[in-house]
Amino acid sequence: MVLDKLSDSLKETLRKVTGATFVDEKLINELVKDIQRALLQSDVNVQLVFSVAKEIKDRALKEKPPKGLSSKEHLINIVYDELVKFVGGGSSEIEMKKKPFLLMLVGLFGAGKTTSSSKIAKYYAKRGKNVLLVSTDTWRPAAADQLAQLGKQIGVDVFTDKTAKKPTDIIKKFEKEFKNYDLVIIDTAGRDALSDELTAEIKEINAAVKADETLLVINSDIGQAAKAQAEAFHENCNVTGVVITKLDGTAKGGGALTACAVTGAPVKFIGLGEKVDDFEEFKPEGFVGRLLGMGDLESLLEKAKDAFKDEDMDAMGERVLSGDFNLVDLYQQMQAMKKMGSLKKIMSMVPGMSQAQIPKGALDVQEEKLEKWKYVMDSMARGELEDPSVLSPERIERIAKGSGQPEKEIRALIKQHKQSKKMVKMMKGMDGSEKGMQKMMQKMQAKMGKKMKF
Repeated sequence: MVLDKLSDSLKETLRKVTGATFVDEKLINELVKDIQRALLQSDVNVQLVFSVAKEIKDRALKEKPPKGLSSKEHLINIVYDELVKFVGGGSSEIEMKKKPFLLMLVGLFGAGKTTSSSKIAKYYAKRGKNVLLVSTDTWRPAAADQLAQLGKQIGVDVFTDKTAKKPTDIIKKFEKEFKNYDLVIIDTAGRDALSDELTAEIKEINAAVKADETLLVINSDIGQAAKAQAEAFHENCNVTGVVITKLDGTAKGGGALTACAVTGAPVKFIGLGEKVDDFEEFKPEGFVGRLLGMGDLESLLEKAKDAFKDEDMDAMGERVLSGDFNLVDLYQQMQAMKKMGSLKKIMSMVPGMSQAQIPKGALDVQEEKLEKWKYVMDSMARGELEDPSVLSPERIERIAKGSGQPEKEIRALIKQHKQSKKMVKMMKGMDGSEKGMQKMMQKMQAKMGKKMKF
């Protein structure tokens, strides 16, 4: 989960509210102090902390709960609203109204520009865009090779020229090809600091490209220094948005998030890990929801849609509803779940689940167990996957040797499969028919369809 320490502190603060007998000025003062402490520990600017704290306190003391909300619920809603404003307000989605749409990434060395270029490319390629990556980094020779490898990995074209002396030479060489793509992402060079040399280079390439969007890539570790960096780049190439990388667990990410928001260059994307899929569009409402333990259902549904193919879901859904799903189905579910990210990340998106008092190591243990079961199923024959009832002691012994896992893991997997089937039958029994469950699934799919916007 992003900003773990901040999230844990805020969730603990809200637990005090939900556990209180009633809401009074003393509780509000304690809440505000706890929020101030949590934000300051996350490296947020002191003035900004006091500003948001004042807004929360003023609203909490003056506003009366609207009809249908208790005093506690209204207080939590105020905290949520003010934190959403604090990190940038509403979503600042990139709108591609022309073809080709030119997107340029700028930033210092080590910020993660090249990796972010490939992540953005995959993000839009999955949404049906024909994407091109262009490397204009003539300063770091390995950058072109890195981008070429990443492009090949995600199935996106990459243009570069290692013999070019200047970035603008590369743009001039390939710009006639840009019209063949919906989105052209231009990866630029960096330096250790915003030197005169880098400033001149950025101005020159900015004039040549005339990008529709220019995103500044910032490593979250720089904390409050993000504000000065965003302003400096903005002066030289009109930064329209920010990509914050390495937000997975860092304590200083709060400084980078809020500092960028006040510069007028909103955060567009956030990087949550090293993998290409550990990346998402920044939506303040969902982000704050996860911080407070309220979940982020829209992002969860988006990840689920990316992970599960529609035709696979339909076929699997029919088998699950009939109670006739086998280990092949279970294997496919596990593969799709792996694409969605870690169990901890998924749990943080489910409303209420991150508030559950689950021991910190429990999810890691469960994730490790799923990985072991994957090895076990890789060592099974197709017939064994389709009909686990044929798994005799001799077969279990063979699978254990082939997978390198103890026999108890194979038996645990078989037990899990039986329990899952039993649970489906129980749910069917509660409704009295299979049609009830089908209706329930249809409603969920309808909700997913309304929620998902590409």
